[in-house]
Amino acid sequence: MDITLDRQLPEPGADQPDDVLVVRGLRKTFEAEAAPVRALRGADLTLAGGEFVAVMGPSGCGKSTLLNLVAGLDAADEGTIVLAGEEVTGQSEDGLARMRRRHIGIVFQFFNLLEGMSVLENVALPAIVAGMKRRPAETRARDLLDLLGLSDKAKAAPGVLSGGQRQRLAIARALANEPTLLLADEPTGALDSDGGHEVLELFRRLHDGGQTILLVTHDDTVAAAAGRIVRMKDGRVVDEGASLRPVPIPIPTPVPVPGP
Repeated sequence: MDITLDRQLPEPGADQPDDVLVVRGLRKTFEAEAAPVRALRGADLTLAGGEFVAVMGPSGCGKSTLLNLVAGLDAADEGTIVLAGEEVTGQSEDGLARMRRRHIGIVFQFFNLLEGMSVLENVALPAIVAGMKRRPAETRARDLLDLLGLSDKAKAAPGVLSGGQRQRLAIARALANEPTLLLADEPTGALDSDGGHEVLELFRRLHDGGQTILLVTHDDTVAAAAGRIVRMKDGRVVDEGASLRPVPIPIPTPVPVPGP
C-alpha cells in the first residue's frame, strides 16, 4: 500500500517549517471526591511541521489529558496552546469546534465509529459537517479508502471489519478534512499484534507523506515508530527528546580533472 499526501517535507538542510504546535505552562486539575487530581502541572511541548512525536509516560502522568486539551475537548486551567498560529486556549465552544474542523484529526483507541453508517459514510461525514457538499465529500472519502486499502469495503458496515481495518477506517475519517495535526490516543491499544503492526506502518507512511502526528502511548514498540519520543512524569514533560530528522551528509566538491 503506497501512502502519499499532498504535502512536502523540507529538504535535508533546509530551514524547518514554523512550529505547528506550541504548548506552554499547561495546568489542569480535576476535582475528585477524595482530593483534587493535578493532571498537568506546567507542561511544555513544541512540534514542528512534519514531525511524528510519541508521548510516553506512566499511567496518570497526564499524557491523555494533554492530548485532549490540544484537541480542544477540555479546557486548561492555566497556560497556552497555539496550533497553526491560532491560540486554542480561551476560545468559545464554537471557536473550538471550528478549530477542530480546520486543523485537527483524532484517532481514538476504541475507534468511535458510527455503526449505523457505511464505511464510506463514516469517512465522508466530517467533511459534510464542515460544510462540504455530499458529492465532493464522498469523492474525498473514496480517495482516502483507496489510499488506506479499504476501497472494497466502502458499502460495508464497520462491524464486519477486522480490528486493524476498523482502525484504518478511523484514521481515514480523521484525515477527511486534511488536518494540520493528527492526534492519536493509544491507537493500537485495542488491536492484536498483527493489527497493531499494520496501523503503525500506516502512521509511518503518513509521516513520510508529510503529516504532522502527535501520538500518546505506553508501548515502547509503538513509540519507536515515531521520529521523536517525549516523556512525561507527574504532569510535566521531563524530556522533549531529540528529533530523528535526517542529518544531511556534506557532498565534497568535485576536484577538476586536468585535460590532456
